[in-house]
Amino acid sequence: MTISQPTIGDWYRNPGGVLFEVVAYDEDDGTIEIQYFDGTIEELEREDWDAQWKDGTIEAGEAPEDWSGSVDVDPPEEDWGGSDTTSQERDLRASPLEGLDRFR
Repeated sequence: MTISQPTIGDWYRNPGGVLFEVVAYDEDDGTIEIQYFDGTIEELEREDWDAQWKDGTIEAGEAPEDWSGSVDVDPPEEDWGGSDTTSQERDLRASPLEGLDRFR
């Protein structure tokens, strides 16, 4: 079995079926930073990665359909509404640079 090179942005699965993404890989230090779907970050040594890949503890996985679990995502614009939010405020939040000339 070939040892998988950890690839930033690829998703993998551990024995419990928990998905995680490789978010950083430092060849010089021999460390791999992974982030679970819930946002938890963990660092693995490259030797541990290789051993777990070889014995099948880590396997390639598919990115979750709802990948936003660990990411702060702004709500869609239609959810910004409400009587206390003006359309100008929504416009400024949607594109902060677009309204700069209004403040001269």
